Amino acid sequence: MNTKISFSILLFALLFSTSMFAQKSEEIKVWGNCGMCKKVIETAAIKAGASTASWSEETKILNVSYKPKKTDAKAIQEAVAASGYDTQDVTAPTEVYNKLHGCCQYERKAAAVVVKDGAKKECCGMENCDHKMDCCKDGKCEKDKACCKDGKCEKGKECCKK
Repeated sequence: MNTKISFSILLFALLFSTSMFAQKSEEIKVWGNCGMCKKVIETAAIKAGASTASWSEETKILNVSYKPKKTDAKAIQEAVAASGYDTQDVTAPTEVYNKLHGCCQYERKAAAVVVKDGAKKECCGMENCDHKMDCCKDGKCEKDKACCKDGKCEKGKECCKK
């Protein structure tokens, strides 16, 4: 009888401890180019609470594991973006991206901007938009507007900074 109780207690303790220390793993797309990028991306993920972080230059995938009670994928992506690297869901601030070493600058995805209602939209897919959104509808460039050409914002037009 004592053996059954001891075994039950041991089993309960084992199950409780593994669920308490459970790790979640995620794959996150992160743009970058080189070994310097790798170091910054992985360091940012670790500082955001990831237990492990490994970014591949070839695949542009950041493999992270973390404790869900400590952090989440969104917080990790926000930290990586704050260090200058766009992720699948978060765009790095332009001023931080511009400070990256030349070899670390990559072809950027469309930059997100905040419009008056607080919703995020892409302004003509260019980072130099002045946020007026004159040529954009539903976050995309309207091809029939004067400031757009071939679906892209034209520099010098009313919706773009020079």
